[in-house]
Amino acid sequence: MAKQKRRAEKAYKNLEFLNSPDARVIRLVSEFLEPARRFRHQNIKDTIVFFGSARMKSRRTVLQHLRELERKAKLAKKPPRTVQKAIEAAQTELQMSRYYEDAVKLAKLLTQWSKKLYHQHRFVVCSGGGPGIMEAANKGAKLAGGKSIGLNISLPFEQSPNPFVTDDLNFEFHYFFMRKFWFVYLAKALVMFPGGFGTMDELFEVLTLLQTGKIKKKVTVVLYGKDYWQNMVKFDRLVELHMISPEDRRLLVFADTPQEAFDYLVKDMRRNYPKETSEESTTG
Repeated sequence: MAKQKRRAEKAYKNLEFLNSPDARVIRLVSEFLEPARRFRHQNIKDTIVFFGSARMKSRRTVLQHLRELERKAKLAKKPPRTVQKAIEAAQTELQMSRYYEDAVKLAKLLTQWSKKLYHQHRFVVCSGGGPGIMEAANKGAKLAGGKSIGLNISLPFEQSPNPFVTDDLNFEFHYFFMRKFWFVYLAKALVMFPGGFGTMDELFEVLTLLQTGKIKKKVTVVLYGKDYWQNMVKFDRLVELHMISPEDRRLLVFADTPQEAFDYLVKDMRRNYPKETSEESTTG
């Protein structure tokens, strides 16, 4: 009598298949459907997205590092050039740490404001979920007692989620374009803090989508740190050279303080989304 054959494994339980090139489309769709399900269950309707450098550190962290380097330099009769360079780098980091602290303050202000709205879970702070400005944004939302989203990405150099992301809204993506989709799809506003290649990429992709009308909704774009951004990109010069139109230049504004950014964002969103930004009555 022939031995009964073992049942074959179902394709959707076959990890070797699911991780193969043949199942790439399934993995892509999963990075659309799984976040959509979680956002629906968490009643997340829209977001305010913070972009910026993952290398930015808090003022406290940088000061501790700088003082340790200065202590080493004092102990050495003639500090090596490497220590001097490290001190100079730490001094630059200290200057840039103001953006980390400002991101915390702005995220806190926006979360406190959004919690007063009739519609709960509107305009939720969202970041890339990692360190730097991303961490600062999630931290500010948590200090205000609100939820925040972290859309992390798997990278060759490990980028762990920061500790301030709300657990149920902590995501891990493989595909950059699916991560970018979720940044933009739910966003009603974007705040671009100083950053490098990744931040530049995200900024110009959003501006291109707005310029070409691929984003139909109204999205406010605030570039935080006017001196930084005007030194990086000469937007007015682009208009002068007819590389962009004057209307394109009006797709973005600058802000230099958390309060200035907050006032502009809230004013713009109240104008663009009056029903969603109606506040709870404080009278009986």
